[in-house]
Amino acid sequence: MVEKLRNLSLDILVALSLLTRIPLKLPEDAYQNSARAVWSYWIVGVIWGGTLSCIIIILLAGGIDLKIAVIFSIILGLFLTGVMHEDGLADSADGFWGGWSKERRLEIMKDSRIGAYGVAALVLCLLLRWQLLTETFVVQTNAVALIIACAALSRAIMPLLMAQLPHARDNGLSHSVGRPKITVAALGFALCACFVLALLGSAGLVLILIALLTCSLCGLLAWRKIGGQTGDVLGASAVVTELSLLSISTLL
Repeated sequence: MVEKLRNLSLDILVALSLLTRIPLKLPEDAYQNSARAVWSYWIVGVIWGGTLSCIIIILLAGGIDLKIAVIFSIILGLFLTGVMHEDGLADSADGFWGGWSKERRLEIMKDSRIGAYGVAALVLCLLLRWQLLTETFVVQTNAVALIIACAALSRAIMPLLMAQLPHARDNGLSHSVGRPKITVAALGFALCACFVLALLGSAGLVLILIALLTCSLCGLLAWRKIGGQTGDVLGASAVVTELSLLSISTLL
């Protein structure tokens, strides 16, 4: 039992290390089980969403205007993740619509330079996140729970894509993590779904269905464009899913 608890704790720390820039000291062999640790990606989303919500609440308590408080929370959130997911969104936008073949798209996605599609995607993403977070706090009494649920589900879909789609290239972050078993990915999503249902009740079911739909659409697009998934695709899918869920949450 002690060993199992140790492994579960280590999985969460590995997930935090991979999806954030939190400085963690892990055993040298910790990353050998990176593919197993994907079940806990949603927990990173809970931590991320909870952090953003806490920052907003603290700043509001200090008399800061809501719109300004949301901006500061987004800035902190970007520092927390190292802008990893947004970078994936920009690279995917440039590659998917800037190239005419799989090889050229993957080449563009690997290029550190950003193009017009990537800039447009980043600007629209940040503006939309700012507006949706602000709107959620204005119209929803359970804004914190909704934000946390959206963040958790957006991370929980990443392992599903990793398990269902092959690697589009033979290197990169996603390839180094490995392709997890579908049972591990499904377990992580199931745990996240239970958490969301406990947090939001029937409204959580709507978010779960939207997350699965968005995940399927992102996976289909990645398959058609590059024949699989990369770290950029996973990051982009997390951002798109989170924004989709936040959009729906303002109506619940």
